[in-house]
Amino acid sequence: MKQKAVVLGSTGMVGTQLIKLLLENENFSEIISLVRRTGGIVHPKLKEYIIDFDQPDSWKELVKGDVLFSTLGTTLAQAKSKENQFKIDYTYQFNVAEIASKNAVSQYVLVSSAGANEKSGAFYMNMKGKLEKAVQHLPFEFINIIQPGPLSGFRKKKRFGETISIKALNILNSVGLLRKYRPIDAGIVAKAMINATKTNKSASYDLDKVFLLAEMP
Repeated sequence: MKQKAVVLGSTGMVGTQLIKLLLENENFSEIISLVRRTGGIVHPKLKEYIIDFDQPDSWKELVKGDVLFSTLGTTLAQAKSKENQFKIDYTYQFNVAEIASKNAVSQYVLVSSAGANEKSGAFYMNMKGKLEKAVQHLPFEFINIIQPGPLSGFRKKKRFGETISIKALNILNSVGLLRKYRPIDAGIVAKAMINATKTNKSASYDLDKVFLLAEMP
């Protein structure tokens, strides 16, 4: 049976790759993309809606389908404050997930982060851990959480600090250090997200499992 996907964060590094793969995937007949700015992709299967995440009543009826893919995220530098980053990375994602669950969307796939932990003293990891815990209480049939390391691949807006950190991690990984946080291509993460919907189970995938999940036929 053909599926309808709702994608949150489709203009980001993972989201861009995810949209591309979903458009090529014959198992998905319709993709609803909820964005703050246009992704610039035109395709018969794709319906893009520019929305104000602070006004859920204006878009909640759009969050209907078989699976919600959530890839929304920003950096502290882009958000300008921890409060704004929390709003985008946690509040917006949770609100959309909660609405999807109320609209009978059966599957939810979330891109989180390696090291996510609600008890962490690090703001970013703590925020990601809190989101993981919160969404797991929502009444989806299946919830899959993807925990990649730093993302590599093409990004529309270059992040200088991120580029440097990925190069440093690659050097450390080459001598067997910090393998838990080794970089992963955004396309691999997108493949893993789609493959998670084929498993018919709920699970969390750490970095090693993300690589394996992406290799599923």
